[in-house]
Amino acid sequence: MPREWVIDAYDGYEGLRLQDCAEVSPGPGEVRLRIEAFALNWGDMNLMKDQYSFSFNHFPARIGDEATGIVEAIGEGVTGIEIGKRYCTLPYFYYDRGASADTLTTPAKYLTPAPENMSAVEACSVWMQFMTAYYPVIEMAKAGPGVNILATAATSTAGNAALQIGRAAGATMIATTRSASKVDYLKETGADHVYVDDGSDLAAFIKDATNGVGVHGVFDPVGGDFPTRYGPSLAKNAKIMLYGTLTEKFPDIPFVDMWQSNAWLHMYSLFNYVEDDAAKKRGTEYVYAGLSDGSLKPLIDKVYPMEGYIEAWRYLEKPRAQHGKVVIETGA
Repeated sequence: MPREWVIDAYDGYEGLRLQDCAEVSPGPGEVRLRIEAFALNWGDMNLMKDQYSFSFNHFPARIGDEATGIVEAIGEGVTGIEIGKRYCTLPYFYYDRGASADTLTTPAKYLTPAPENMSAVEACSVWMQFMTAYYPVIEMAKAGPGVNILATAATSTAGNAALQIGRAAGATMIATTRSASKVDYLKETGADHVYVDDGSDLAAFIKDATNGVGVHGVFDPVGGDFPTRYGPSLAKNAKIMLYGTLTEKFPDIPFVDMWQSNAWLHMYSLFNYVEDDAAKKRGTEYVYAGLSDGSLKPLIDKVYPMEGYIEAWRYLEKPRAQHGKVVIETGA
C-alpha cells in the first residue's frame, strides 16, 4: 500500500509521521504520479513551524513540492501527458497535496517532463533552485555584462543557482557566506567575489569589488538587518528581491539608501510565476536550455530512503561540508 509522510500540527519535522495512504483517482485536469524521489527544501522547514508565507488549511497535511514520478493515471481534459512517462512537479503551494509520498494526484499544469538523461533523483532537484533564481536574476535584474548582482546566503541551492545563472549571462556575481571554507566552492560555481561575513563592512566590500558602482540586483533570503548592511552599496535603480527570512526575522528595509539610489523592492515568491502560464513557460524553457548546454548543473548532496525522512531533515539543518540537494528515494 502507498505511504505518505504527514504532520498533525505545526511541530516542525520531528512531528512528521509515516502512514499508509490511498491512491486518489485524478479528477478533471489532474494527473496521478507514482513518486520515485522528492527533494527537501528550506521553505518546507519553515512551513512545518508555521513560519512561511502560506499555511495549511487543515491537518494532517503533507510536506514537499518538488518530486519526480511516473504518470499512472490521467484525468478528464488532460492532454500532452503520457502514461508511463517520467515527469517532475513544479513548485507551487500545494496545501494538503504535498509530494512526501509514494503517490501524488496533482494538477497537470504543475507538471513538466523530466529532463533527458537524468535519474529520478537528479530530476527532482532541478526546478525549485533554478526557477527560484531565474526570474530575479534574468527577468528582474537583467543579468548581463556590466550588471553586478549580489547573492546572499549563496551556498544554499537557490543562491548557488543564482551564481550559475548570473555567470552564464555574463554578470558580475558577488556572493556572501558565513564560512571561509566555502569560498573556493562559490568561485568554482559562479562567484566573481565572495564576502565572508565576519561582521566587517559589507557595503564597502561590494563597492570595492564593483569599482564603486555598487550592485544593480540583490537576491536575498536572509532578512533581519542584512539589507541595511548592503543598502549603502545599491547602484542607481537597483532592485532588491527578498525571498526568505533565514534569520527568522522580517528584513529591516534601508529606506534612506533606497531613496538615494532610486531602488526598487520586490517581495518575491516563485509560486506567483509558476501559476502564470506565460511566466512558467519562460522559466522552464530557460532551465531546459541551461541543462542541455551545461551552464546549469544541479548537485545532489545525500539521498535517504523513504523511512529516513526525519533523519534527512536533521542532516539538512546541521552545518554541512557538502553542497547540493538532500533527496528522498521512495522505492515505490
